Amino acid sequence: MRVLIAEYTASHDPTLAPEGKAMVAVLRESFERLGHTVIQPASGDFNAEIARLSPQCDYGLVIAPDELLSEFTHTLELATHNIGSDSTSIAVCANKRLTAKVLAGIGISVPQEVAADYTGKRVIKPIKGAGSVDVRIAKDDELPGKNEMAVEYLKGTHYSISIVGSRVVGGACGFYSGLPPVFLTINRQYTEVDENGLFTYHGGETPVHPEREEEIIDIAKKTIERLGCQGYVGIDIIVGEKIWIVDVNPRPTMSISGLVKVIEEEIADILLKATVGLPHKGIHHNGKTAKFDEIGGVTIA
Repeated sequence: MRVLIAEYTASHDPTLAPEGKAMVAVLRESFERLGHTVIQPASGDFNAEIARLSPQCDYGLVIAPDELLSEFTHTLELATHNIGSDSTSIAVCANKRLTAKVLAGIGISVPQEVAADYTGKRVIKPIKGAGSVDVRIAKDDELPGKNEMAVEYLKGTHYSISIVGSRVVGGACGFYSGLPPVFLTINRQYTEVDENGLFTYHGGETPVHPEREEEIIDIAKKTIERLGCQGYVGIDIIVGEKIWIVDVNPRPTMSISGLVKVIEEEIADILLKATVGLPHKGIHHNGKTAKFDEIGGVTIA
């Protein structure tokens, strides 16, 4: 089969390009080990390339910053079988304010948005954004700018969950049909705050087994079922007094570079089975631990 993997940053965002290239390499190698042919877009108009190549492929997956991902995925959906989340679910997940509202509606803890007169420590972040870009601790009386929001600062340990949703019927925030999500790993996230208050991401470690692990996995499954996500999803959480869902990324994330080294199954096989609603026999960890940096470098212990 021919599989289109369309990754945006490699030729359109030099800052994030190393991360994007690392994720594509992991996916490409996995699909090729299964005997599939991987097609990638040329440089130039990214959306036009997706429209050109999609009809030639049996399956496709778009990887792009969250605020751009829905549009590009919609183009893909018009011409081939999308193995990621649908464009409507992606649009919901890209909006952090809307995502928080949807999840809070089913009792999942999320960072609370705060008003201008809030006196506690605050975090300002884009309402639509990718990763930790422009996420910062507010200085003094700093207020959110245009298209930003302020939320309470949460004390706790930063993790992400890598999980794969099965075929969805009903779209975002509607009905979820198909097999239960396939849990992959919980990943420790290495984050720092620089001298300007900006959060910076420095990779992580996988797998880890924090306290309340089963509760974390259950919340992750409920999250993607409620949001209607399918395919690979990375969920950022903070575990402290509560388990807070901070961000939902309906696409491959950097954790994939580490997790493929610690599971026995091919990630491509997991994605293909999930997207057509076929059962998976479960994930088997190989007993290794992987540490991965922010540009895809991996060390195994």
